[in-house]
Amino acid sequence: MRLIILLFISLPIFAIAQPSNAVIEDEIHPENIHEIIDEKVLLEEGWAELPQPIFWKQIMMLSPDSCLINIAASRVIIEKMSLADYNLMSDQQKDDYRDSIRTKHQLVGDAKIYRTTGKNDFYKFETVYPTLIEGAAEFTKNNVDPWYAQAILLIESPGQMKKSRVGAYGPFQLMPRVARSQGLTVNRSLDERKDFKRSAFGASQLLKKICIPEAKKILDAKNITYNETDIWFRLFVLHVYHAGALNVKAVVNVINPAEGGQELIKAMWQNKAAQFGNNSQNYSQIALASQLIVSERRSVPRLTLGNQ
Repeated sequence: MRLIILLFISLPIFAIAQPSNAVIEDEIHPENIHEIIDEKVLLEEGWAELPQPIFWKQIMMLSPDSCLINIAASRVIIEKMSLADYNLMSDQQKDDYRDSIRTKHQLVGDAKIYRTTGKNDFYKFETVYPTLIEGAAEFTKNNVDPWYAQAILLIESPGQMKKSRVGAYGPFQLMPRVARSQGLTVNRSLDERKDFKRSAFGASQLLKKICIPEAKKILDAKNITYNETDIWFRLFVLHVYHAGALNVKAVVNVINPAEGGQELIKAMWQNKAAQFGNNSQNYSQIALASQLIVSERRSVPRLTLGNQ
């Protein structure tokens, strides 16, 4: 017997005993996830090179005691520093620091400079990995693109069962009213949102009956063509899932695009309308970042130790 250690970046080390000719499978079952995440497309279409997903990738892997100073509009990272050091600065020092960034980068005087703290305490990827295949299976069973299951599970309370401040709950973070509208029981004695399969059913129903059809209506109204398996279309649907069709329609009307594609998604990151605000802008950025993290971790080579 030899000791096989599977080594992932930022993940715990798993050690198990196996025969020398055993086939070792990664904890995240990469051969299956490959059918959901297509990193080749993310790279070929340039999604991985955009500053927004690059920024969120770093935030997702950064501890809460550190922060990134960044330009709000572009998410270009200026500096990484300890949160304690930042908090030691006086208000005047912070103002002067922000002004120096605006001057150096030739920004307008009121350009926002953000301090964003690390969130690796929230994005527990190693915990959520085992649910990705199950979620994909449940969505497939309901004739819904399994890509959405993986995307939502990675960013909505990943690997946790926390209730949001507005009442969303479960692995797919469904609101009570929305869950009930999709056939789930949510009352004082029973909340089916915490049941993985029921929550997956509710989320897939929501996408199939509302989010995807409403996304098509919005795009059809602008005479924009689309392919349902395109990354940009899927990200557009995620915005509907998160912000609601009326808010997505409002921001699209502000943009008034002539075509879809990556440029439309990037324009949504820069515009606001109705209740489509900062959190809504971030949603597809975070979805991209999480998929890039999964892709990169899957490509890390295994390290074999032990007697030869």
